[in-house]
Amino acid sequence: MEKFFKLKEHGTDVRTEVTAGLTTFFAMSYILFVNPAMLAQTGMPAQGVFLATIIGAVAGTLMMAFYANLPYAQAPGMGLNAFFTYTVVFSLGYTWQEALAMVFLCGVISLIITVTKVRKMIIESIPTALKSAISAGI
Repeated sequence: MEKFFKLKEHGTDVRTEVTAGLTTFFAMSYILFVNPAMLAQTGMPAQGVFLATIIGAVAGTLMMAFYANLPYAQAPGMGLNAFFTYTVVFSLGYTWQEALAMVFLCGVISLIITVTKVRKMIIESIPTALKSAISAGI
């Protein structure tokens, strides 16, 4: 593990990383229950959402660990699922299937924009002062 993750180079050890991982897991574990409960209100099967939440979190976290070599845990965003449930499905009247199709299309568009370097061009075209203001606003 030391060689692969370069723990000493980053000023840490296995014990510290395991402790940090467990702490992060317990801090984020509420997502395993809140995400399915919230999305089930749209008609999605809660058991399926529960399993998808676990698979997505594990896959995202492992990709960050092994591909990017970063200790970042990934999981669904609670603000995003609230927007999906209460705005897109309840307020705008889309079915959860239509809303998921929109999420998929947005993901494909984001991937295309990133791969073709359009994303970088857009970011570089934003004035520095506006970038700072956006960051502060977020």
